[in-house]
Amino acid sequence: MLFFKKASREEPPEKKAGLFARMKSALSATKENIVGKIEAVLGGVSSIDENALDDLEETLLGADLGTAVTDRIMTAVRAQYKKGQLKTPDDAKNEIRNQLAAILSARAGDETDNAPEREATPQVWMIVGVNGTGKTTTVGKLAARLAGEGRKMLVCAADTFRPAAIEQLAVWAERSGTELIKSKTGADPSAVLHDALAAAAARECDLVLIDTAGRLHTKSNLMQELEKMRRVAGRKIPGAPHETLLVVDATTGQNGLNQAREFMKFTGITGLIVTKLDGTAKGGVLFGICQELNIPVRYIGIGEAIEDLVEFSPENFIDSLFK
Repeated sequence: MLFFKKASREEPPEKKAGLFARMKSALSATKENIVGKIEAVLGGVSSIDENALDDLEETLLGADLGTAVTDRIMTAVRAQYKKGQLKTPDDAKNEIRNQLAAILSARAGDETDNAPEREATPQVWMIVGVNGTGKTTTVGKLAARLAGEGRKMLVCAADTFRPAAIEQLAVWAERSGTELIKSKTGADPSAVLHDALAAAAARECDLVLIDTAGRLHTKSNLMQELEKMRRVAGRKIPGAPHETLLVVDATTGQNGLNQAREFMKFTGITGLIVTKLDGTAKGGVLFGICQELNIPVRYIGIGEAIEDLVEFSPENFIDSLFK
């Protein structure tokens, strides 16, 4: 079931142009690693043959797309080739682009579901991820962004294992004018969450963001703590958590896919937030996760500034790579 709602406000053309330019700059290394390598292979041939297809497959495997994405692309490319509909390098490039765009259009759940919980107030979003992905900073940026869209926000500092996480969120809450519910280091995360949801309901907040402890996905007891928090949320607010967003560090490449697999087992991830795309050539991990797990990307981080956490657009992402 999917509860994510896009902002209804239309951005002015000049802001869209500026965002596209920043995204294109941030993705330059990923563009070179994927599209640059594809063009290097296709630029050396005048027409497509079996040798060119073999070289193309090898190139895709080396571009951090993963085997599942490569297999999907090459199956489609070879099918078009056998039908005589793919003859030139441009034909091959266009088919690759089409397949990558289709992968990023993945949706988790049924957006037409009209269950009553869909309109529950407040909406509850749980943000999860391993240490070092930029999760807590992302929670702060996301709170500021959503508050700027006119939502009445509350942030729950449920990462009680790391004192710096509470301090970080306190700074972000002050900057964005967002309410923060916190406790002392070492407190029970579920107890903090319980208090935060009670406060959000009493204050008629629109949305609650929950920062969970950055945890190694191999630690089952920590994953069980996440499940406990989900149960607490569900008892307090119908259908909560309405979103469980996994923060993935793009610089980790295919390890990000491994993290997503493990979190899916325990928490039912509904979407991704991919950070640090401006500092890596491994942004192709987005395609691997979306292809294998059918998880949509919600937001991406393309820089360190607060405005550099942007709502994800598959069209803009693909255009940034191929234009």
